[in-house]
Amino acid sequence: MDSKKQTQFATMAAQARRDIVRMVGAVQSGHPGGSLSSTDFLTVLFSDVLRQSASTFTRDAKGADAFILSAGHITPIYYSLLSLNGYIERDELATFRKFGTRLQGHPCIHGGVKGITQVSGSLGQGLSCAAGLALAKKLDKEDRKVYVLVGDGESEEGQIWEAGIFAAHHQLDNLIAMTDWNGQQIDGPVEQVGGMGDLKAKWEAFGWNVVVCEDGHDYAQICTAFDAAAAASGKGKPVMILFKTDMGHGIDFMAGTHKWHGKAPSAEQVEQALAQLPETEYGDFKF
Repeated sequence: MDSKKQTQFATMAAQARRDIVRMVGAVQSGHPGGSLSSTDFLTVLFSDVLRQSASTFTRDAKGADAFILSAGHITPIYYSLLSLNGYIERDELATFRKFGTRLQGHPCIHGGVKGITQVSGSLGQGLSCAAGLALAKKLDKEDRKVYVLVGDGESEEGQIWEAGIFAAHHQLDNLIAMTDWNGQQIDGPVEQVGGMGDLKAKWEAFGWNVVVCEDGHDYAQICTAFDAAAAASGKGKPVMILFKTDMGHGIDFMAGTHKWHGKAPSAEQVEQALAQLPETEYGDFKF
């Protein structure tokens, strides 16, 4: 990939990480760990892959790609990227999780936030919603895709696998799911809590095409994975991209541990984190 595009991704991702830390720290509530681990590939998705426009966004996604956040607790990265891509004003991020806000802890449709297609947060449900939307697009003969992000801990939910069966049975080859495969969940390492094992083999056994991105923080590998998923779509099977990531990536004291799944940094820790993240041309939102 060319250096200009790599710089664009890195700049947006750096700002998104600054936003995540500041939002969660300000209200002492939220989920920084998974937001940070999924920042890089979601940055590429929103800025370079998703065929959707902030100016023409409608919740029914008619004539456009759609995105559903099944792992609904990681709204800090979702809202940041919506602001960085023109869906909402940057300074609205300062209202995150505050009384009366549109930017609730889990995605909510009642405020009419552009970019939010589906309420989510009860883990396991988002993939079912995405499969239903993908089926609707097939019935309407739309040449557009539905993207959905699930977590590896979330994949312990039975509904994920029911949706997987449904999508394969109905040959929803316009559905591209992604897993943030960071190996951590709220109670500890995924393999100690539920033991998901070989996710690639599991999804293939359920009738999906699977793309594995060995480094979900490397932009060249991320772009290659999205290209491979696009090439595999339209061939009778839904597609799953498994992004291997590091929980809390980008901030040294948060990285690689489940302890920051739903823990907010103190004011001092916010400053420590921001010192590791460059200021960007986007600028920090104002409180």
